Amino acid sequence: MRWRRFFLLLTMGLVLSVCLACDQLTGTPDANTPVPVESPAAVQPSVTESSASPVTIAGTESLYNPPRGDVRLMVISDLNSAYGSTEYDPEVDEAVRLIPFWQPDMVVCSGDMVAGQDISLTVEQIRAMWEAFDQHVAAPLRAAKLPYGFTIGNHDASSALGVGGTFLFQQERDLAKEYWNKPTHDPGVKFVDRNEFPFYYTFEYKDIFFLAWDGSSNRIPQEKLAWVEQTLASPEAQQAKMRILLGHLPLYAVAIGRNEPAEMMETPISYEKCLKNITFILILAGTTTPTIQPTKARFSYYTWAF
Repeated sequence: MRWRRFFLLLTMGLVLSVCLACDQLTGTPDANTPVPVESPAAVQPSVTESSASPVTIAGTESLYNPPRGDVRLMVISDLNSAYGSTEYDPEVDEAVRLIPFWQPDMVVCSGDMVAGQDISLTVEQIRAMWEAFDQHVAAPLRAAKLPYGFTIGNHDASSALGVGGTFLFQQERDLAKEYWNKPTHDPGVKFVDRNEFPFYYTFEYKDIFFLAWDGSSNRIPQEKLAWVEQTLASPEAQQAKMRILLGHLPLYAVAIGRNEPAEMMETPISYEKCLKNITFILILAGTTTPTIQPTKARFSYYTWAF
């Protein structure tokens, strides 16, 4: 079933071509004006259509290629296999191979790139997982010259705390940081703030401001929420035509079987408050079922899972 869910995710992700209207390019959008994002429900997969020149890739003859907006994002998530695995399902490899067909401007991942969150894993095993991720996912994207924005998931480097208030998976966090801070693993994004990369950081692309927070457990510390609020109030964020928040655990449970306390943020209302001054924000999360949920905070909420 994992491969079917992966292709559902990929299909939904490819139609997230963010369309910034011409009038939005000259000013901040009105709070009551919807930002046009292509709806997955409108996709007719039997038709191939795009204003861009298609990339010739074997096996893409029947794939749908939606009309381009100003920016096209390919969204992937939850790529991992069993705990400690250095293998990826063949369908993951196939999906990565097909990504250039849609000619996205950027690939965005909402977490769970490797198969950690197991205290028995050794340093060698964790490094091997990240090297496998590099071979199967990151290196092909670099070869295709595709920027890769991401957030950390619980299987990448969980921020769960132990009784003493320390990270239960500190070793996994250290090694995730080690992998991502190697110059050869540069994700190719234009950083605004990378002081705590890869856990909390910001970057921008074509008038879109991206903020990644560490939603690898159900709690974000108050000082980090303060950073989020301050960052989203910055000139870089406020002057952008769209703001996108990347996190792994969703703010709210939206599916039976994915509604346990550890599967969503513990105090979503308090997290919404730090977004209160944002005219529009798109939230991309993993680890649950697909949905779009508008809220009083004027943001759209997309969440996928395996």
